[in-house]
Amino acid sequence: MDKKETIRTQIWREEAEPDNPFAAAACFCHGYDVFGDVVGKATWIEYLFLLFKGERPSRSQAKTLEDLAVSLANPGPRDNSVHAAMSGGVGGSNNAACLMAALAVGAGQLGGGREVALSMQMWTKCSTDIPSWESSIRHSPYEERADVWPPMEHTPGFNPHSASCPTPLRLLLNHLADQSPGPSLCWLRDNREHIETIAGAPLAITGISAATFHDLGFTPAEGEMLFLLLRLPGAAAHALEQRSIGFRNFPFFHNSIHLENDPEVDQLNL
Repeated sequence: MDKKETIRTQIWREEAEPDNPFAAAACFCHGYDVFGDVVGKATWIEYLFLLFKGERPSRSQAKTLEDLAVSLANPGPRDNSVHAAMSGGVGGSNNAACLMAALAVGAGQLGGGREVALSMQMWTKCSTDIPSWESSIRHSPYEERADVWPPMEHTPGFNPHSASCPTPLRLLLNHLADQSPGPSLCWLRDNREHIETIAGAPLAITGISAATFHDLGFTPAEGEMLFLLLRLPGAAAHALEQRSIGFRNFPFFHNSIHLENDPEVDQLNL
């Protein structure tokens, strides 16, 4: 008796075309007909929330996630992940390689996705209890997989290389706190300076992202994945720009690059 092959997922279901069992006549994401009920009626952010959480977001959930997504879309050329994509672009790497470079560099514990996950773990443990935050900050948890992630050298969600919380981050925190469906962002806005004193460092975008994802009900793993995903547009745009303008106009270290055998110069001298 032939065994019917089954793709096991609670996220996605397809109904086959009558004349082709390998082509879908209808696609359902968590029960919603994607091309019948979702396309044209839902935003990208609403669909993203549905994919991860299995339900449509409330208006405040969708607006909060959308505003965070806008703030994360382009970390700027000084961000390590964007800089990595720019280096790939100006060096002639293909598009996929540029994005993979951004993901790899932006995945770590200093301003990266892993830091967001660790910060969310602190939110899960401490919630809005200041004594719990004091204890967690002063007694950081030990990382079991030291072969993958080394011990943290600063409090997750805070920037050890910044003198104060930058104005854009304070504006973002105030904005998100005004509309968040959860208590974390409001509490963080009201207690930011006190928590910064305990951490010995100002709040970072990873900390704001972690609080936002926590308020929206995402797990640390989901928050880490979303943080990586939502920062890719800026990396892509900057990589394409650098590829078009060439290494001589690269905004970093271009005055220190001297080729002894420059193919471009050699071609002009022919």
